[in-house]
Amino acid sequence: MNRIAVRTMVLTAALALAAPAAARAQMPAADIVKRSLDAFYAEGKDMQTRVSMSLMNAQGGERKRELTLLRKNMAAGGEQRYFMYFHAPPDVRGTTFLVWKYPGKDDDRWIYIPAIKLVRRIAASDKRSSFVGSDFTYEDVSGRDVSDETHTLLRQENLGDRPCYVIESHPVGNADYAKRTSWIDRERWVPLKEEYADARGRMTRVFTADKVEQIGGHWTVARRTMKNLTAGQHTVVLFQNVVYDQSLTDNLFTERTLREPPASVR
Repeated sequence: MNRIAVRTMVLTAALALAAPAAARAQMPAADIVKRSLDAFYAEGKDMQTRVSMSLMNAQGGERKRELTLLRKNMAAGGEQRYFMYFHAPPDVRGTTFLVWKYPGKDDDRWIYIPAIKLVRRIAASDKRSSFVGSDFTYEDVSGRDVSDETHTLLRQENLGDRPCYVIESHPVGNADYAKRTSWIDRERWVPLKEEYADARGRMTRVFTADKVEQIGGHWTVARRTMKNLTAGQHTVVLFQNVVYDQSLTDNLFTERTLREPPASVR
């Protein structure tokens, strides 16, 4: 084999290896965000995990929340169900929370308060309000639709040792932020960092994925932090005992379960 043939073979192999990276680089920003939302909120057919939340205020005080979270993907189009049961602290024990998430329209959300034995519907307009007093919003917990924002791919760069897409997103309609900048892992697709800014460009919140691990073949953000820079406080969330693909039944995600949660989550 002569040198020209060898060089041709080497060049062909190099181009073949580079092709997937080039294809990723040309992905529309909205497609990158969609893959990230799926990786963060929709891995597996379903999921169950024990969640520990630490709410740290500006004075260094700490409050704890302990809950079990169930999630089921209902269809390939993005419809989902979420159920949460609060174990601690004592004043919220037995409180349950249910989300029916729909693609392209507002989610349905309900909360059951055992002290008054009442199921209350949570208005769609409350989706960006604080989730149980934390620095995460209801939307942060169950996710958003890719169409809720417009997206622009700014660049590619490393965050630490991870190659990332950097995406700038602007909300469609009213929101408590004007811009969200995301660092999305190019290989694992989960968001590693998000910065939220107001209309004057001041950063208001920062999300970080502090620990990413593979569980049951799914990349999972097992530890995550949301900093509220305006209030000088932050919330740390740990996902423990994560299990995917248990074939969770539909009857776990109903109003009856809100009032009478099964022993498996209590």
